[in-house]
Amino acid sequence: MNQPLAYVHPDAKIAKNVVIEPFTTIHSNVVIGEGTWIGSNVTIMEGARIGKNCNIFPGAVISAIPQDLKFNDEDTTAEIGDGTTIREYVTINRGTADRGKTVIGKNCWIMAYCHIAHDCIVGDNCIFSNNSTLAGHITVGDYVVLAGMTAVHQFCMIGNHAFVTGGSLVRKDVPPYVKAAREPLSYVGINSIGLRRRGFEPEKIREIQNIYRILYQRNYNNTQASEIIEAEMEATPERDEILQFIKNSKRGIMKGYFSNN
Repeated sequence: MNQPLAYVHPDAKIAKNVVIEPFTTIHSNVVIGEGTWIGSNVTIMEGARIGKNCNIFPGAVISAIPQDLKFNDEDTTAEIGDGTTIREYVTINRGTADRGKTVIGKNCWIMAYCHIAHDCIVGDNCIFSNNSTLAGHITVGDYVVLAGMTAVHQFCMIGNHAFVTGGSLVRKDVPPYVKAAREPLSYVGINSIGLRRRGFEPEKIREIQNIYRILYQRNYNNTQASEIIEAEMEATPERDEILQFIKNSKRGIMKGYFSNN
């Protein structure tokens, strides 16, 4: 769509049926896939790679340079997957030399005023409620839900299917399949409702529940719990995913019910 009241740089690669509303600015070195709608007063800066059938609402700023003093004008990108909705005044910064890109997966819903900083990798089908804020270098899995006003510390990881309650301060890694709440952020059960909605069988949900009972409710430390889970629980993709997440955690996983976690 040719919108005379929008500025589109001649070098931007825009699919033919993209709708661009008035007063939007699109810089060079931008790619936008077919079927995408860009609302009024959106700014899309160099390095943006926006997929098909996305919706970007007024006031959003995509692929601005990182808020990082080490940034040295590297050639980096901000990539947004197909079918993702970005609501009003969301800011998504492009990557730095560390990862070279910031990535939002497919079919995500990023609500108003969220900020996603440089070098974040966000999986598919995530929902970030209003004012959720990700610092730099964060890795978020698939089907993660962050309720409103959640703030995530740099370099943290959040596993697949995790749910973080509103107003949480995430300073430690959040394992897959869990609900996280309280201050400091703690395990408060598995995300059983989310798992049921996504087609997990009751037996699989019970298996995940039993793994986290060993990890968080039996008064073991993380190393002891991991060894017991590996020795006693049947090897399944979910078990191995949880154990691998704990092993890969650099900041340490969030606490459980007891102080030694």
